[in-house]
Amino acid sequence: MTTAHNTTSPQYPFTAVVGMDDLRLALLLNAVSPAVGGVLVRGEKGTAKSTAVRALSALMPAVDVVGGCRFACAPTAPDPGCPDGPHGTGPVEHRPTRMVELPVGASEDRLVGALDIERALSEGVKAFEPGLLADAHRGILYVDEVNLLHDHLVDLLLDAAAMGASYVEREGVSVRHAARFLLVGTMNPEEGELRPQLLDRFGLTVEVAASREPDQRVEVVRRRLAYDADPAGFAARWAGDEDELRGRIAEARELLPRVTLGDRALRQIAATCAAFEVDGMRADIVMARTATALAAWAGRTDVAEEDVRQAALLALPHRRRRNPFDAPGLDEDKLDETLEEFRGTDEDPAPGTDGDDDPDPDGPDGGGPGGGDGPEGGHPPQEGGPEEAPLPPETGVPHQQDGEAPPTPQAPEQPEPEPRPQGGAAGEKPAVGATEPFRTRRLDVPGLGEGADGRRSRARTAHGRTTGARRPRGALGKLHLAATVQAAAPHQKARGRRGTGLVVRRDDLREAVREGREGNLVLFVVDASGSMAARKRMSAVKGAVLSLLLDAYQRRDKIGMITFRGSDADLALPPTSSVEAGAARLAQLPTGGRTPLSEGLLKAHEVLRIERMRDPSRRALLVVVTDGRATGTPGAGRAAGGPLARASRAARLLAADGTAAVVVDCEAGPVRLGLAGELARDLQGTAITLDELRADSVSALVRTVQGTRTTHGNRKAA
Repeated sequence: MTTAHNTTSPQYPFTAVVGMDDLRLALLLNAVSPAVGGVLVRGEKGTAKSTAVRALSALMPAVDVVGGCRFACAPTAPDPGCPDGPHGTGPVEHRPTRMVELPVGASEDRLVGALDIERALSEGVKAFEPGLLADAHRGILYVDEVNLLHDHLVDLLLDAAAMGASYVEREGVSVRHAARFLLVGTMNPEEGELRPQLLDRFGLTVEVAASREPDQRVEVVRRRLAYDADPAGFAARWAGDEDELRGRIAEARELLPRVTLGDRALRQIAATCAAFEVDGMRADIVMARTATALAAWAGRTDVAEEDVRQAALLALPHRRRRNPFDAPGLDEDKLDETLEEFRGTDEDPAPGTDGDDDPDPDGPDGGGPGGGDGPEGGHPPQEGGPEEAPLPPETGVPHQQDGEAPPTPQAPEQPEPEPRPQGGAAGEKPAVGATEPFRTRRLDVPGLGEGADGRRSRARTAHGRTTGARRPRGALGKLHLAATVQAAAPHQKARGRRGTGLVVRRDDLREAVREGREGNLVLFVVDASGSMAARKRMSAVKGAVLSLLLDAYQRRDKIGMITFRGSDADLALPPTSSVEAGAARLAQLPTGGRTPLSEGLLKAHEVLRIERMRDPSRRALLVVVTDGRATGTPGAGRAAGGPLARASRAARLLAADGTAAVVVDCEAGPVRLGLAGELARDLQGTAITLDELRADSVSALVRTVQGTRTTHGNRKAA
């Protein structure tokens, strides 16, 4: 949907936003130079991320567009390939900069536009209905919760932002239009991360968090209440500051082409990117553009060292991630050491400084909306900036060098006897680190689903290989041309066909049925009892679960985690898209106590029941990590009311619901009871050992070959 401004209540003023200096500066730099590449705002809920982004549109200069053009062409330089062109000398429309919001549930056609295939086939015309990318041209495109957007939509969005154009192609019919916009995305990391490849496509990133200063929090509440009570009056009180900031943006835009990026600044940028081992060259280019915009914002024509430093803090933190367990951030000491190598002791002070490393008071760290003395009245800087991003709890996973084979997790030959609890948390052992993760076998859900696009189980999806055709259900998706022609052909004579055109009716249209992969809900049920408490053994188990978490991240799954120990089971991680949260919970997991296996399975049954109501199309995969033992009342054993019997009944309850299950058998030692295998049979699932979980496992290969031979033998016998 397109946000309509000035038709209802006035927008909350940008200059009235309290704190969040890094966020406001990043937005303003993109307003000065859209070539910076947009902003990704990461932060906890309720930190006014959306308020600040929406307030920016009121500061952007108004634009002139060709009257009647749906693609906002500039009268002085219209797009020669505009679908509404060619444009002659016509009326000019002067309008405010648009801010377009992309809903998380938007379709591909809503984003890029849609072609009228019926008219294209029957009349040979390109009837095109513009999408949100066309609406956002020469404006702002805002994506709230961008981490929840489908990956293929994010790819289309970022491709358009990088190329400055959008392409729509359907069955040989192609339409192109200009799409240059300021891209801003906001996200809560607790709900899942963006892939590193997509993170890299955002020019800048900032971390925001609510201030812990009582005075600043009081000011936030006071201003919000004043705005809610009288939006027009509140906006009027800040109108002067808004006009001043709007003028400063215009001045910086005019100055930008005259800013010089010297050789020393370029070398500092290149050395910084090399020192932090960022991939590719996009980081260097973004840093150069950001440093230039910082100089223009400060009113200077030369890029200073402080501009390079600030550009690094905004452009590099999100580009240093190597896997989903890495937290964004930048080592400022290392950054200063890198810049120091290019600082001569006898050189003149850099532009914008007074010789003692104090920044220009009008620069990014001085006054004005980009610094600490803006309309907020000198409030302290917002906490939680990129340089202060907290690191997640230690996962115990050393960083694996490229090309280095991960070590095989080792388990002791004889498991440690289960400690006899002495009440409370007796027998509990502290959390241990995990072995290094490895590439796992793909565990998938049998059958054909219809869930969200992913990379795990087979499903009918909007993207994938074509397997058939069907009548459209609602709006036409991907056209199946052959099936459409076949449906229309028998009726051509009755429809009075003349000439070469095909007479096509709506009922003739057929859309392609495609098969691809879906993402699933992977629910881990992890045994943390005393029978699993041997330190080396638990390290191997954690390494296996960490590997499965990484696999779930790569396959676009949601994850959840249940742990059971002592006398109960705990939902350690409610279903989420954040594998970082799963890794953190796993790292903190203590072990010890009895083995309430039935409670863990019953908890899984309840969690899956609730998730089916929330998202019926997302199928679940239950992964139980245990040695199969179950303890409870001493001496109960396999009796009707014993712990093993209760676990068996709970497993059959899950099987009755059709839950796909895999049991990762963690039993070790020369004497094996085979309890995990029995559990897998009750779940009507599969049991695999820790060794077989590895993708390069020899035993897994042997099982696959044996299964293939058995299948061939059965066919031959038949």
